[in-house]
Amino acid sequence: MYRRPLQSAVRNVINVTASRGARGKVLDQEACFARALVSCQLARVSSPCLTPCRTLHMTTQLYSVKETPKHTEEEVGAFTKLIEAMGFTGPLKYNKWKIKIAALRMYTCCVERVNYDDFFEKCSLPDTLNSWFLVAQLHVWMCLVRMRQEGRTGKYMCRYIVHSMWEDVEQRSKIMGVDASHRKEAMKVMTETFYAALFGYDEGILSDDCVLAAALWRNLFNRECEDPQQLELMVEYVRKQMQFIDALNGEDLLLTGEVKWRPLVEENAQSILKVVTPTYNDAGL
Repeated sequence: MYRRPLQSAVRNVINVTASRGARGKVLDQEACFARALVSCQLARVSSPCLTPCRTLHMTTQLYSVKETPKHTEEEVGAFTKLIEAMGFTGPLKYNKWKIKIAALRMYTCCVERVNYDDFFEKCSLPDTLNSWFLVAQLHVWMCLVRMRQEGRTGKYMCRYIVHSMWEDVEQRSKIMGVDASHRKEAMKVMTETFYAALFGYDEGILSDDCVLAAALWRNLFNRECEDPQQLELMVEYVRKQMQFIDALNGEDLLLTGEVKWRPLVEENAQSILKVVTPTYNDAGL
């Protein structure tokens, strides 16, 4: 009869005791932690030599950091902006005739210093005028990308590189005996192909190798390449060639237009080195 009240009283006593013990342990832990924190602070104040600390080195000397030069837009006056908005060319950094001669030389380097037989053989391209044009426009595009970095003068030079290319294509078609009507139609198709290739190559060079390979497959191989090794070879060629051209001095390119090309297949694996600076006279020739 009295067993249940007795059991409940015993349970209450045990629970109270356990809760007091748990509280006591928590309070003891907090007290220990507080003591340890206070002792650490006192040790830092009383004996700073026990804790290693850094010494600040202060100097007023300024160090020059070598950075990659950034191409900034040229500041032009209101009159120059006005005449260029009307379709005319304002004053440039160098003489316009010098730039035109350099543009012609640069296009000549795209034609005479490229081994087209290697491209026809390694890429299985037919030896035709159209195949020659597809390889030539690839190298012209690389020159355009490089010269666009040289401000208004470089963009002016790009116009005459393209102008020299179309004059050369027309002369070659005449030598091959293409009549006027077919030549006009072919020039129209080549013009569309050229500007479409520019957009495709620009996207490819700014993207990964898959995008660049797709652009080469469409524009250089004319969608007829089934060998992935050929695409890999051309992607590697474009990447290393762009790196090589980008290392050339912009002033030398504007004055001379001299460009040397890496071989399609490297005989010895080596890093791309900067070529010897070309020489030119006071007239820029």
